[in-house]
Amino acid sequence: MPPTDAVAEFRRDWLPHATDAGLDRIIDLLEKASLLLIHGAFTRAVPMGCLATHIAWNHPETAGYEHEAGVMWLCRVAGLNPATSTLILAWDRAGVGDFELRLGLLAACREEKERRAGVEVGEAELAFC
Repeated sequence: MPPTDAVAEFRRDWLPHATDAGLDRIIDLLEKASLLLIHGAFTRAVPMGCLATHIAWNHPETAGYEHEAGVMWLCRVAGLNPATSTLILAWDRAGVGDFELRLGLLAACREEKERRAGVEVGEAELAFC
């Protein structure tokens, strides 16, 4: 079972601030258990970064940053302290190697993508009336 607090934080505090491009990027990396998705550091060598960094590189407020992008996105956009983030702490233990956490995050991403698609359809229908 994935760390429920970490996945809950991801849903509550991370996903609302992720762009569609950031969400797509995280889904792609999680599905592949990509070596570009690291843990234990925010970045190593671009394009290797943690969850926050990949989201940040795809966000207009933090896309211009390289190594500090993840920290900047967490603090300035998501309003989280990287040192106390439940997800950062859980991710740093094993990253993509934590199969259950990875699956929990992937499920949350897919649900968010479906939710956004539903909102877009509803807004398009209202505009059409």
